[in-house]
Amino acid sequence: MKIVIVKYNAGNATSVRFALQRLGADAVVSNEPEIIKSADRVIFPGVGEASSAMQFLRKAGLDNVIKELRQPVLGICLGMQLMCSQSEEGNTEALGIFPVQVKKFPEAEFKVPHMGWNTLSNLKGPLFAGVPDQAFMYYVHSFYAEQCAYTIASTEYILNYSAALQKDNYFGVQFHPEKSGAEGERIIKNFLEV
Repeated sequence: MKIVIVKYNAGNATSVRFALQRLGADAVVSNEPEIIKSADRVIFPGVGEASSAMQFLRKAGLDNVIKELRQPVLGICLGMQLMCSQSEEGNTEALGIFPVQVKKFPEAEFKVPHMGWNTLSNLKGPLFAGVPDQAFMYYVHSFYAEQCAYTIASTEYILNYSAALQKDNYFGVQFHPEKSGAEGERIIKNFLEV
């Protein structure tokens, strides 16, 4: 199986690659459109800021490449947010794969960014096969995707938001499965088996 991790200016490719290696899978890290298109599985990671990441993707022509993929695609953290329609971070028009807004957490008594371990609930679909409800995942983010028809897992921090999304061959997770221990690795393994 050919796995490609999308290389761009906001990717956390190294930790994702190490998680894949722990599962006995290897991946190519690339920003070459033809290499990405030829993959059996594409992972679109991300840490950083939405508007500069989208500028880079557009300049490299990767925005259209990602939107046209037909194989399973997994967006992680900022990668998931960039797959949504719009982000309040930098007032960014994103890829529009998931018709949902990404918003900044409101001011509250809780700290922002949401950083650390939190639970998943309302799990649906093949990504969460064998993952127990209330499994803990690792998060680092200040923005969140609203609940919508494509929500396949939820997390509560200040409010209830989409911890994971799925539409057709596209999957997105707000948490970092590559940093979430055995349950996170199970989610990556499930993605590889979709």
